Amino acid sequence: MDNLKYKGYIGTVEYSAANNCLYGKVEGMVKDSITYEGQSINELEADFKNAIDSYLEGCEELGIKPRKAFSGTLNIRIPSDIHCQIALKAKQTGRSINAIIKDALENQLNLNH
Repeated sequence: MDNLKYKGYIGTVEYSAANNCLYGKVEGMVKDSITYEGQSINELEADFKNAIDSYLEGCEELGIKPRKAFSGTLNIRIPSDIHCQIALKAKQTGRSINAIIKDALENQLNLNH
């Protein structure tokens, strides 16, 4: 199914046969859980947006920075020979290892800008 998107957050769309309703949760939120539900797609989307707005308002009231789903920090495990090849490529091109990996991922996902 498609995802819901609002203010930089992405939510799932699921169906519960037991409860005869749609429901979902915001993806990538490890420490904070944001959930929503509805009887129709319109209700689901409205509750999704209300849940995001409520979360952001609560963070503001508490004076804390809202967490973003998918922070942009990713720890990966790769074989040491690939790590070495990335490091050599970075040195040869005068770029960082992070930049080499970012470009490779963008190419893999066809996100070339």
